[in-house]
Amino acid sequence: MAEILRINMTDRTATYEEVPEKYQHLAGRGLTSTILYDEVDPTCHPLGPNNKLVFAPGLLTGSVAPTTARVSVGGKSPLTGTIKESNAGTGWGQQLARLGIKAIVVEGRPEEEGWWGLRVTKDGAEFFDADEYAGRSLYEMAPSVFERFGDRAGMMTIGVAGEKKMAMAGLCFNDRENRPSRYSGRGGLGAVAGSKGLKFIIVDDTDGPGVEMADKDLFDQGRKKMLNALRSHDITKPKGGLNTYGTAVLVNIINEAGAYPTRNFREGRFEEAAATSGEAIFEGNQERLGKELYNHACSPGCVIQCSNTWFDADGEEMVSCIEYESTWALGANCGIGDLDTIGKLIWQCNDLGIDTIEAGVVIGVAMDSGIAGFGDGEAAIKWLDEDIRQGTPLGHILGQGAEFTANAFGNERSPTVKGQGMPAYEPRAIKGIGMTYAISTMGADHTSGYTIAPEILAVGGDVDQFDVDKADLVRAFQQTTAFIDMSGHCLFIAFAILDIAEGFEGLVEECNGLLGTDWTGDDVTRIGQEILDKELAFNRTAGFTAADDRVPEFMRYEPLPPHDVTWDVPDETLDAVFKEA
Repeated sequence: MAEILRINMTDRTATYEEVPEKYQHLAGRGLTSTILYDEVDPTCHPLGPNNKLVFAPGLLTGSVAPTTARVSVGGKSPLTGTIKESNAGTGWGQQLARLGIKAIVVEGRPEEEGWWGLRVTKDGAEFFDADEYAGRSLYEMAPSVFERFGDRAGMMTIGVAGEKKMAMAGLCFNDRENRPSRYSGRGGLGAVAGSKGLKFIIVDDTDGPGVEMADKDLFDQGRKKMLNALRSHDITKPKGGLNTYGTAVLVNIINEAGAYPTRNFREGRFEEAAATSGEAIFEGNQERLGKELYNHACSPGCVIQCSNTWFDADGEEMVSCIEYESTWALGANCGIGDLDTIGKLIWQCNDLGIDTIEAGVVIGVAMDSGIAGFGDGEAAIKWLDEDIRQGTPLGHILGQGAEFTANAFGNERSPTVKGQGMPAYEPRAIKGIGMTYAISTMGADHTSGYTIAPEILAVGGDVDQFDVDKADLVRAFQQTTAFIDMSGHCLFIAFAILDIAEGFEGLVEECNGLLGTDWTGDDVTRIGQEILDKELAFNRTAGFTAADDRVPEFMRYEPLPPHDVTWDVPDETLDAVFKEA
């Protein structure tokens, strides 16, 4: 029987509770957003005692369904002021699920200074003093953590940015090699953990009860359908696009489309894009290692295996991994075209515990504000390794995110929505993803509804990137994505289930087999909309209105080369996305 583990940081008590009936069929984002809706005052200060941090494995997480090692983390975001769900692919979530824990709810905060860790096993949860780990490099610290708790343990931790309560601080999890490199990065939830004095949650599922299954035959039928779809789609199959070139396979594609944000969203093409692409990573490693190197899984059970490793000129590992969003944010968006410099910046972000997307948007805004020139990699490294690490006044400005940084330096060119930096797709050149940024419940977020699939990749259809009439498309993608986030599957299953009907059937059958439900495809969008409705209600009470569902003003009047397009989606179209749901 699954339970909810409630952690009170005020008196450091851990209590196991039965799962209420209304939560029985919820998990992942569905559960984090519901608990926040039920228990957190939307007007509370994100770093105050009344915010909560909720960890919930996906519905299928911990089972043998492929690519289901996702864990959702929810809280009120210190970056956006909205409800937030950020998820990561890591064995940590699988271990939590196999211990029979449906969610961990962290609430309250200590009255005294200090740092605490929590260790969760089949025997219960216990606190430990974590002061000795504070202020340390995550890469330097991680080996000692696994030496203490064992190589099989799962680790959730925060870095110095979270300790300093910076709004772009993420929550760090270990990968399969126990690197501190898997992140629930967006929205500043690392700062929420920091505000509660929570440095770690260590999980060990040894001899845990495992995941209960209502109808194993139906589950296996769905699992096989999903697996076949993933292994046959060109993007997700072995030695396919993602396995060969990683998510950075998109660099040249989006650059060619004229939608690759460059130099703080001033241009849509970067002249050095090819040198920072997935192909360049693959070929560079081949040259430096003398062999082809395909990518690896971020977590157990992942069959897509899109996580790469970048090696230096001596063949030594520099960083894992260089994602599309990261090579863009710390590359083109900052005018930096050298993979080694980008690799160093990603390593610094991982080491400090900060979101690579927000960090890159911050650096782009800072460069655009005249603090350094575009392309100045040394300045970017210094801002991370010295200013943010040491908590200088400049470090605290940068650490609060792109919008805060733009305001601090009087720069109106802040590429943010609801305070969160835009990811690696230019909304002026790809209207659907721009609409997703604008109306997402969580600030600019491509993972809220990845309309890039039909708009650029011709997956699930072929839609003109410049068409502005996409309210129905954006709504459908947001609904389905909310369900995928609840399921525990990686978002990248979307490619296979959009193009292969059997894959979508497999998703529904996996869930029905696990729960004993009789959901259909229509229930996917219904449940997804129910999740969105709770998030929207939370945000409305927090003070957000339709006026917040807009892209930055400069995009309305500043043409984007090479297509010289502006943001021309009518406000009425944006408002229709949820109004007509």
